[in-house]
Amino acid sequence: MVPGAAPLFPPTHTGRGQVMQKSLFISFEGPEGAGKTTIMAMLDKELRALGNTTLLTREPGGCRLGHNLRSLLLAPEMGDIAGDAELFLFLADRAQHIAEVVKPALAAGKIVLCDRYADSTIAYQGHGRGMAEAPLLMACRLADGGLEPDITFLLDLPVETGLERATSRNNRDKKLMEQSRFDAEAIDFHHRVRQGYLKLAARHPDRIAVIDATRPPAEVLAACMSVLAHRLPGTPPTNGDENVRDDRI
Repeated sequence: MVPGAAPLFPPTHTGRGQVMQKSLFISFEGPEGAGKTTIMAMLDKELRALGNTTLLTREPGGCRLGHNLRSLLLAPEMGDIAGDAELFLFLADRAQHIAEVVKPALAAGKIVLCDRYADSTIAYQGHGRGMAEAPLLMACRLADGGLEPDITFLLDLPVETGLERATSRNNRDKKLMEQSRFDAEAIDFHHRVRQGYLKLAARHPDRIAVIDATRPPAEVLAACMSVLAHRLPGTPPTNGDENVRDDRI
Protein backbone atom coordinates (compact mmCIF):
# COMPACT_ATOMS: atom_id res chain seq x y z
CA MET A 1 0.00 0.00 0.00
CA VAL A 2 1.05 3.58 -0.62
CA PRO A 3 2.34 5.21 2.60
CA GLY A 4 -0.09 7.80 3.89
CA ALA A 5 -3.12 6.32 2.11
CA ALA A 6 -6.44 7.58 3.44
CA PRO A 7 -8.29 5.46 6.02
CA LEU A 8 -11.26 3.42 4.84
CA PHE A 9 -13.39 5.67 7.01
CA PRO A 10 -11.98 9.19 7.40
CA PRO A 11 -12.24 10.41 11.03
CA THR A 12 -15.09 12.77 11.87
CA HIS A 13 -14.99 15.74 14.24
CA THR A 14 -17.47 16.09 17.10
CA GLY A 15 -17.34 19.87 17.14
CA ARG A 16 -15.53 19.93 20.49
CA GLY A 17 -12.06 19.35 19.11
CA GLN A 18 -12.37 15.57 19.41
CA VAL A 19 -11.90 13.17 16.51
CA MET A 20 -13.98 10.01 16.20
CA GLN A 21 -13.45 7.07 13.86
CA LYS A 22 -16.37 5.27 12.28
CA SER A 23 -16.76 1.61 13.19
CA LEU A 24 -17.59 -1.38 11.03
CA PHE A 25 -18.57 -4.95 11.86
CA ILE A 26 -17.48 -7.57 9.30
CA SER A 27 -18.15 -11.28 9.80
CA PHE A 28 -16.69 -14.23 7.90
CA GLU A 29 -18.70 -17.39 7.34
CA GLY A 30 -18.30 -20.63 5.43
CA PRO A 31 -18.15 -24.40 5.65
CA GLU A 32 -15.16 -26.33 6.95
CA GLY A 33 -11.91 -25.64 5.09
CA ALA A 34 -13.11 -22.41 3.46
CA GLY A 35 -10.01 -20.47 4.57
CA LYS A 36 -11.68 -17.89 6.78
CA THR A 37 -8.74 -17.48 9.15
CA THR A 38 -6.29 -16.91 6.30
CA ILE A 39 -8.45 -14.37 4.47
CA MET A 40 -9.32 -12.53 7.68
CA ALA A 41 -5.63 -12.06 8.45
CA MET A 42 -4.93 -10.85 4.91
CA LEU A 43 -7.84 -8.39 4.94
CA ASP A 44 -6.80 -7.16 8.37
CA LYS A 45 -3.35 -6.34 6.98
CA GLU A 46 -4.88 -4.46 4.04
CA LEU A 47 -7.21 -2.42 6.23
CA ARG A 48 -4.41 -1.53 8.64
CA ALA A 49 -2.24 -0.44 5.71
CA LEU A 50 -5.04 1.96 4.78
CA GLY A 51 -4.83 3.56 8.21
CA ASN A 52 -7.71 1.81 9.95
CA THR A 53 -7.77 0.42 13.48
CA THR A 54 -8.97 -3.18 13.45
CA LEU A 55 -9.77 -6.04 15.81
CA LEU A 56 -9.58 -9.72 14.88
CA THR A 57 -11.84 -12.01 16.89
CA ARG A 58 -13.78 -15.26 16.58
CA GLU A 59 -16.70 -17.33 17.77
CA PRO A 60 -16.49 -19.35 19.82
CA GLY A 61 -13.44 -18.28 21.80
CA GLY A 62 -13.13 -14.53 21.33
CA CYS A 63 -13.53 -13.74 25.03
CA ARG A 64 -12.36 -15.30 28.30
CA LEU A 65 -15.53 -17.30 28.83
CA GLY A 66 -15.60 -18.29 25.17
CA HIS A 67 -12.06 -19.61 25.31
CA ASN A 68 -13.19 -22.28 27.77
CA LEU A 69 -16.46 -22.96 25.95
CA ARG A 70 -14.57 -23.43 22.67
CA SER A 71 -12.61 -26.36 24.05
CA LEU A 72 -15.86 -27.99 25.17
CA LEU A 73 -17.70 -27.38 21.91
CA LEU A 74 -15.01 -28.46 19.48
CA ALA A 75 -13.12 -31.21 21.30
CA PRO A 76 -13.76 -34.61 19.68
CA GLU A 77 -13.68 -36.36 23.07
CA MET A 78 -16.91 -34.56 24.01
CA GLY A 79 -18.72 -36.89 21.63
CA ASP A 80 -22.40 -36.23 20.95
CA ILE A 81 -23.61 -33.08 22.69
CA ALA A 82 -27.39 -32.67 22.79
CA GLY A 83 -28.52 -30.16 20.18
CA ASP A 84 -30.10 -27.77 22.67
CA ALA A 85 -27.05 -27.92 24.94
CA GLU A 86 -24.73 -27.20 22.01
CA LEU A 87 -26.89 -24.25 20.96
CA PHE A 88 -26.94 -22.67 24.41
CA LEU A 89 -23.18 -23.01 24.77
CA PHE A 90 -22.67 -21.18 21.48
CA LEU A 91 -25.17 -18.49 22.48
CA ALA A 92 -23.56 -18.01 25.91
CA ASP A 93 -20.25 -17.45 24.14
CA ARG A 94 -21.87 -14.93 21.77
CA ALA A 95 -23.60 -12.91 24.48
CA GLN A 96 -20.39 -12.57 26.48
CA HIS A 97 -18.29 -11.97 23.37
CA ILE A 98 -20.50 -9.09 22.27
CA ALA A 99 -20.51 -7.49 25.71
CA GLU A 100 -16.81 -7.97 26.44
CA VAL A 101 -15.19 -7.58 23.02
CA VAL A 102 -17.35 -6.56 20.06
CA LYS A 103 -19.37 -3.66 21.43
CA PRO A 104 -16.40 -1.95 23.15
CA ALA A 105 -14.37 -2.25 19.94
CA LEU A 106 -17.15 -0.77 17.83
CA ALA A 107 -17.66 2.02 20.36
CA ALA A 108 -13.96 2.81 20.04
CA GLY A 109 -14.34 3.21 16.27
CA LYS A 110 -12.60 -0.01 15.27
CA ILE A 111 -13.29 -2.28 12.32
CA VAL A 112 -14.17 -5.65 13.86
CA LEU A 113 -13.37 -8.76 11.81
CA CYS A 114 -15.14 -11.78 13.30
CA ASP A 115 -14.61 -15.43 12.36
CA ARG A 116 -18.19 -16.77 12.52
CA TYR A 117 -21.26 -15.11 14.04
CA ALA A 118 -25.03 -15.70 14.08
CA ASP A 119 -25.20 -17.03 10.51
CA SER A 120 -23.16 -20.01 11.70
CA THR A 121 -25.86 -20.81 14.23
CA ILE A 122 -28.56 -20.84 11.56
CA ALA A 123 -26.41 -22.86 9.15
CA TYR A 124 -25.01 -25.42 11.61
CA GLN A 125 -27.66 -25.77 14.30
CA GLY A 126 -30.60 -24.91 12.03
CA HIS A 127 -29.88 -26.56 8.70
CA GLY A 128 -27.16 -28.96 9.87
CA ARG A 129 -28.86 -30.19 13.06
CA GLY A 130 -32.41 -29.66 11.81
CA MET A 131 -33.52 -27.27 14.56
CA ALA A 132 -36.60 -25.15 13.82
CA GLU A 133 -35.56 -21.76 12.45
CA ALA A 134 -38.16 -19.50 14.13
CA PRO A 135 -37.18 -20.28 17.76
CA LEU A 136 -33.53 -20.41 16.68
CA LEU A 137 -33.74 -16.86 15.34
CA MET A 138 -35.43 -15.73 18.54
CA ALA A 139 -32.68 -17.31 20.64
CA CYS A 140 -30.02 -15.63 18.50
CA ARG A 141 -31.65 -12.23 18.99
CA LEU A 142 -31.68 -12.76 22.75
CA ALA A 143 -27.95 -13.48 22.65
CA ASP A 144 -26.85 -10.76 20.24
CA GLY A 145 -29.35 -8.07 21.16
CA GLY A 146 -30.05 -7.42 17.49
CA LEU A 147 -26.43 -6.58 16.63
CA GLU A 148 -25.84 -7.60 13.01
CA PRO A 149 -22.69 -7.36 10.90
CA ASP A 150 -22.52 -4.54 8.38
CA ILE A 151 -21.03 -6.97 5.86
CA THR A 152 -20.69 -10.76 5.89
CA PHE A 153 -18.27 -12.55 3.59
CA LEU A 154 -19.49 -16.07 2.89
CA LEU A 155 -16.47 -18.02 1.64
CA ASP A 156 -18.11 -20.76 -0.38
CA LEU A 157 -16.65 -23.92 -1.87
CA PRO A 158 -17.77 -27.52 -2.47
CA VAL A 159 -18.02 -29.57 0.70
CA GLU A 160 -15.60 -32.22 -0.52
CA THR A 161 -13.00 -29.59 -1.41
CA GLY A 162 -13.25 -27.97 2.00
CA LEU A 163 -12.90 -31.23 3.89
CA GLU A 164 -9.92 -32.21 1.74
CA ARG A 165 -8.28 -28.90 2.57
CA ALA A 166 -8.91 -29.41 6.28
CA THR A 167 -7.41 -32.91 6.16
CA SER A 168 -4.35 -31.69 4.27
CA ARG A 169 -3.85 -28.93 6.81
CA ASN A 170 -4.06 -31.41 9.67
CA ASN A 171 -1.47 -33.65 8.06
CA ARG A 172 0.79 -30.70 7.36
CA ASP A 173 0.52 -29.26 10.86
CA LYS A 174 0.72 -32.69 12.55
CA LYS A 175 -2.24 -31.89 14.78
CA LEU A 176 -5.97 -32.34 15.00
CA MET A 177 -7.99 -29.48 13.60
CA GLU A 178 -9.81 -27.41 16.21
CA GLN A 179 -13.22 -28.14 14.70
CA SER A 180 -12.69 -31.89 14.44
CA ARG A 181 -15.97 -32.66 16.24
CA PHE A 182 -17.85 -30.95 13.41
CA ASP A 183 -15.47 -32.25 10.77
CA ALA A 184 -16.35 -35.78 11.89
CA GLU A 185 -20.02 -35.27 11.00
CA ALA A 186 -21.48 -37.21 8.07
CA ILE A 187 -21.04 -35.66 4.63
CA ASP A 188 -24.79 -34.96 4.42
CA PHE A 189 -24.47 -32.70 7.47
CA HIS A 190 -21.86 -30.56 5.70
CA HIS A 191 -23.99 -30.35 2.55
CA ARG A 192 -26.94 -29.15 4.62
CA VAL A 193 -24.74 -26.52 6.27
CA ARG A 194 -23.51 -25.22 2.92
CA GLN A 195 -27.02 -25.05 1.49
CA GLY A 196 -28.15 -23.24 4.63
CA TYR A 197 -25.47 -20.62 4.12
CA LEU A 198 -26.45 -20.09 0.49
CA LYS A 199 -30.10 -19.71 1.44
CA LEU A 200 -29.13 -17.06 4.00
CA ALA A 201 -27.16 -15.24 1.31
CA ALA A 202 -30.18 -15.26 -0.99
CA ARG A 203 -32.32 -13.88 1.83
CA HIS A 204 -29.85 -11.13 2.79
CA PRO A 205 -28.07 -10.07 -0.42
CA ASP A 206 -27.39 -6.55 0.86
CA ARG A 207 -25.36 -7.91 3.77
CA ILE A 208 -23.95 -11.26 2.65
CA ALA A 209 -21.47 -11.45 -0.22
CA VAL A 210 -20.78 -14.95 -1.53
CA ILE A 211 -17.10 -15.31 -2.42
CA ASP A 212 -15.68 -18.17 -4.51
CA ALA A 213 -13.25 -19.70 -2.01
CA THR A 214 -11.84 -22.23 -4.48
CA ARG A 215 -9.56 -19.47 -5.83
CA PRO A 216 -6.07 -18.74 -4.47
CA PRO A 217 -6.06 -16.62 -1.28
CA ALA A 218 -4.84 -13.49 -3.11
CA GLU A 219 -7.81 -13.67 -5.48
CA VAL A 220 -10.24 -14.26 -2.61
CA LEU A 221 -8.82 -11.20 -0.85
CA ALA A 222 -9.21 -9.16 -4.03
CA ALA A 223 -12.86 -10.20 -4.21
CA CYS A 224 -13.44 -9.09 -0.62
CA MET A 225 -11.79 -5.73 -1.31
CA SER A 226 -13.95 -5.38 -4.41
CA VAL A 227 -17.09 -5.86 -2.32
CA LEU A 228 -15.88 -3.21 0.12
CA ALA A 229 -15.17 -0.85 -2.78
CA HIS A 230 -18.74 -1.24 -4.05
CA ARG A 231 -20.46 -0.98 -0.69
CA LEU A 232 -18.26 1.35 1.33
CA PRO A 233 -16.77 4.73 0.46
CA GLY A 234 -13.02 5.20 0.42
CA THR A 235 -11.96 1.61 -0.32
CA PRO A 236 -9.50 1.26 -3.22
CA PRO A 237 -11.10 -0.65 -6.12
CA THR A 238 -9.64 -3.96 -7.24
CA ASN A 239 -10.04 -6.25 -10.22
CA GLY A 240 -11.40 -9.09 -8.09
CA ASP A 241 -15.05 -8.81 -9.14
CA GLU A 242 -14.94 -12.13 -10.97
CA ASN A 243 -14.53 -13.92 -7.65
CA VAL A 244 -17.82 -12.69 -6.23
CA ARG A 245 -20.38 -15.43 -6.69
CA ASP A 246 -23.94 -14.83 -7.86
CA ASP A 247 -25.10 -18.44 -7.61
CA ARG A 248 -27.16 -17.90 -4.47
CA ILE A 249 -30.19 -20.15 -4.05
